[in-house]
Amino acid sequence: MLTPSPAPELAVSAWLNTAEPLTLAGLRGRVVLLHAFQLLCPGCVAQSIPQVQRIERVFSGSDLQIIGLHTVFEHHDAMSPVTLRAFLHEYRIVSPVGVDMSDEQSPIPVTMRRYGFRGTPSSVLIGHDGAILHETFGVEEDLVVGARIAMALASTGTPS
Repeated sequence: MLTPSPAPELAVSAWLNTAEPLTLAGLRGRVVLLHAFQLLCPGCVAQSIPQVQRIERVFSGSDLQIIGLHTVFEHHDAMSPVTLRAFLHEYRIVSPVGVDMSDEQSPIPVTMRRYGFRGTPSSVLIGHDGAILHETFGVEEDLVVGARIAMALASTGTPS
């Protein structure tokens, strides 16, 4: 059996929908669903963001922390912070959203590189212990995602 790998820390240049910046280290002991998206990604807008909003409703009151990660790897000029704020408002996205940090090394943002995301939408389910439980590129069926989250929440993981 393979040992789950620890989730790399997020590299975020700005946070929206939260008073304080979030870190995976600070969320240890909770289950985290990290959802990487772009506001100009058709699959994100049509499928994954509505799915995340359904997950928010179903698992509200649980120990699940949903984090959106706006990870821009194309059309950089069109996806400014002002545009992102308007997008979050219009689509009623209420969970915390971090802006994936860019750097001079690559047009691919830092967190996207750390996780090896192939594009958007992508998601990562992180267990109580900070280990990656599952990664997905694209969108899975709601029932599958819900079952996976429920199993993670029911596990006896403890912070390490």
